[in-house]
Amino acid sequence: MISYEPFYSTLKQKGLSTYKLIQQYGVSRSLLDRLKHNKPISTVTLNDLCVILDCPVEDILVYIKEEPTR
Repeated sequence: MISYEPFYSTLKQKGLSTYKLIQQYGVSRSLLDRLKHNKPISTVTLNDLCVILDCPVEDILVYIKEEPTR
């Protein structure tokens, strides 16, 4: 599973809020909702977030291995 938990820590470190992302950078509320609920985003969007936050991809997402369900 991909988790976007690091994204929120990075936002805090950079002194940014989701409001500022929406107002200043044109990030959509639907994208923020997708991140909040760990839904898929495109690599283009991921790249855009890396540019906005000036960070590597690891500062936005993390892979968490899930055990198979039986």
